Amino acid sequence: QVQLLQSGGGSVQSGGSLRLSCAASGDSFSTYYMGWFRQFPGKEREGVAAIGSGGRASYADSVRGRFTISQDNAKNMLYLQMNSLKPEDTAMYYCADQWRGGSCLDRNKYNYWGQGTQVTVSS
Repeated sequence: QVQLLQSGGGSVQSGGSLRLSCAASGDSFSTYYMGWFRQFPGKEREGVAAIGSGGRASYADSVRGRFTISQDNAKNMLYLQMNSLKPEDTAMYYCADQWRGGSCLDRNKYNYWGQGTQVTVSS
């Protein structure tokens, strides 16, 4: 079993930065891909970034070059560094664990989810 606890959300102005954190307990996340997803009001959850145990990362086109996903296996932590934030990045962000194959940016390919944290970007 895996438990995920998120922190680090908040409100920033356009062009600013935020760093999201996800603390994992239970099974080691080094065994699996982990990901960050976001959900806009009234919309389905969509993939933002994912990372494998070797550090290889995948990004949605909308965030590539602005967001960086990373992990610290020794501390069982997952991070999402968000730079050059835009108002359209405003959403609820979730971390995910235990990828079970297929696209690592597909919300239907993960077994466990964090509680979510709000990111708000104002113009």
